[in-house]
Amino acid sequence: MDPIQILIKDLADKHGRSRESLLPIIQGVVEQENYLSEQSMIEIAREIDLPAADVYGTASFYSFLETKRTGKYIIRVCKTITCAMKGKNQVLFAIQEMLKIKLGETTPDKRFTLLETNCLGWCHKAPAMLINDEVYIQLTPEKVREILSAYMKQNNNNNH
Repeated sequence: MDPIQILIKDLADKHGRSRESLLPIIQGVVEQENYLSEQSMIEIAREIDLPAADVYGTASFYSFLETKRTGKYIIRVCKTITCAMKGKNQVLFAIQEMLKIKLGETTPDKRFTLLETNCLGWCHKAPAMLINDEVYIQLTPEKVREILSAYMKQNNNNNH
């Protein structure tokens, strides 16, 4: 058995093998692997005896379950009308300019992935973004550059 099969079997042992256990198993895989590969989805379907299409349908329904490999830091910029009216596009442009990537892309060093997402629940303090589990609000291009610089330094320090 390869590591993914072992992980999925362990998650199924923990959460059960019913349709209700599908989401906790998917979340467990994403927690470990940072995304949900096609192989993982097929393996989950096999392990809990569901059609692979059901697993994919569930995974693709939730915007926070990535089905493509991502960077270490996933930047999710809120795309609501409120964030757009309060300067989301300038913030997005600053991120793209600094990281040299477009929406949906990952930096060549696999450190950052840039995505848009639906409401983060911070409309009253827009524009907002999420980096992994950390929320950043009332963003400006300058503030974004400071935040990203801190992540870049932090990552460099961890590599030495």
